[in-house]
Amino acid sequence: MKKLFYYIALGFFLVFTLVTLYLSSSIIFDWFELREAQGDYVLFVVWVNFIAALIYLVALFGFFRYKKWTRKVLGVAALMIFAAFIGLLFHIDSGGAYELETIRALVLRFIITTGFAILAYFKIKKWKNIEN
Repeated sequence: MKKLFYYIALGFFLVFTLVTLYLSSSIIFDWFELREAQGDYVLFVVWVNFIAALIYLVALFGFFRYKKWTRKVLGVAALMIFAAFIGLLFHIDSGGAYELETIRALVLRFIITTGFAILAYFKIKKWKNIEN
């Protein structure tokens, strides 16, 4: 049962990573003309999401190989996202255009990233023992 939870968590994190990478790169590089459909996106937030997606790929490797450093990598990503949220608040306060969805997405991304960092902190060593 514990192995099943591990694989479900990894699967969710993989999907989350790929969706983040696809959506952020679609806006930055204008894949499939998705940039126009996004409305008032905030470019620095999109770049932070893109960089976070690349960090998630490294963290996925860490999860897969049961590496303790995974929690630190995810902690860095969570701090980056939190800093982007603070930057977004300054952007909004200065009258910058934004979408309400941007706020929701950043909060959700921060919660998920922090959750996986906590999961890595408490569970990687235990999962490794289950696998052996």
